[in-house]
Amino acid sequence: MIELNDNALSIDYEKEADRICDFLRTTLRTELKRRGLVVAVSGGIDSTCSAALAVRALGKDKVFCLRLPEQDSTKATGDRSQILVDHLGVNYETHNIAGTLEAIGCYKWRDEAIKKVFPKYSADWKNKIVLKGGLEGKYNHFVLVVQTPDGELLEERLPLNEYLTIVAATNYKQRIRKTVEYFHADRLNYAVIGTPNRLEYDQGFFVKNGDGSADIKPIAHLYKTQVYAMARHLGVPESVCDAIPTTDTYSLSQGQDEFYFALPYEKMDYALWALNHQIPAKKLAEYLNVSKDQAELIYKDISTKRRTTAYMHAKPFLVDDVLDF
Repeated sequence: MIELNDNALSIDYEKEADRICDFLRTTLRTELKRRGLVVAVSGGIDSTCSAALAVRALGKDKVFCLRLPEQDSTKATGDRSQILVDHLGVNYETHNIAGTLEAIGCYKWRDEAIKKVFPKYSADWKNKIVLKGGLEGKYNHFVLVVQTPDGELLEERLPLNEYLTIVAATNYKQRIRKTVEYFHADRLNYAVIGTPNRLEYDQGFFVKNGDGSADIKPIAHLYKTQVYAMARHLGVPESVCDAIPTTDTYSLSQGQDEFYFALPYEKMDYALWALNHQIPAKKLAEYLNVSKDQAELIYKDISTKRRTTAYMHAKPFLVDDVLDF
């Protein structure tokens, strides 16, 4: 009988690392016919684990890493990505994409939308978007949080048009990064690694044709908790493994649970696992120490995100099939 407990996500990490590495080598050789792998490393655990698996599979000389900061990237994430590439011994390039984002209007569109909510907002203020409402039984809605230069925090509920514009503008960041990744993949005859974990992949927490675009996604079947454990198993430095997940997209510090998920990742993992294994909401409530109503809302939130982000996984629609493979 399947039970929800602390061992639910336990796996044999050595065996799993071998399986993933075999998959990477076989897919490169037989399907993609490429010589190596490109991995953009953000300083987060997912790209860290993906890069470490790539090196284990192919060796450091067949892996090319990219550090792609912009004006809202934190020093901490930059430091961690540098520690990682030094630890792995891979060839890498650092390319600050802020100039490209400035030229394409990323910051301009974002700031103009913010000013419609906070008219005094200027470039020396900081910002982030926060998700609220779902676990209180209300409709999910987004709040814009800004910080003035003297440290005062202000927040207002985001109107739909301003929310969409801010998200669309910030999505430029992931799409420009992916453009750089594919440039290097083309010049090296390499394939591009995608780095979503199972929680992100399942829930559509990625940008279509941005970080959602890749040739191989080696950890999309691993829960975030398992990604952390795998990185430690692979010997990644603790300073990288100990990092708390952030979006590193907005200028204010922003946890993934603030922006997208109903709970911190370590609880979301178990909630997703429980739903996938048809564990009753009552059992999830007992495990997470929440009410049954809250557990049901968590399940509802997961199912809603699956439904509303299905288009993120969809291939382009054709009138007729063109090729039969």
